[in-house]
Amino acid sequence: MSVALRNVQRAVPVRRAPLRRAVCALRAALGASRFDVGLVCAGNALMQRLNGAYRQCPEPTDVLSFPFHQVAAGELPRPRCRDEYNLGDIFLGVEYIHQQCRETGENFDDVLTVTAAHGLCHLLGYRHDTKPAWEQMYQREAQILEELNRLTGSCLRPLTAGLF
Repeated sequence: MSVALRNVQRAVPVRRAPLRRAVCALRAALGASRFDVGLVCAGNALMQRLNGAYRQCPEPTDVLSFPFHQVAAGELPRPRCRDEYNLGDIFLGVEYIHQQCRETGENFDDVLTVTAAHGLCHLLGYRHDTKPAWEQMYQREAQILEELNRLTGSCLRPLTAGLF
């Protein structure tokens, strides 16, 4: 299945091909290769609007995930027809992420990939609103990033490190 990637912002250049390849590898590491994923690279204005509308937090953020299916953490959806082979959509706040990277000195492309991994985990029901849920999500993120690191020689770590 496919990873549909759209860049709807102009503030930050995004290397789409490497990001798409990374998301395909992460999706495979989750055992979800047969599911479509939408990936939208968005600016601060759109992220602020979406965050306000869906999370009642009207400020920009790094990632928002909109699952197509509601599943328990770690479960794959059970589609009933071809049109349901969809995990959902991930909005990456690339302008926000880029600003954070300038402040911390982290590599933008690496953080974008890790943020996409975080969003994919959310599409599969993982959360981080309690310590046990965070531990479960952190472990899964670490596993899929470890697989990506093995394939690419990267050294990526989960986004939610030190949350609790």
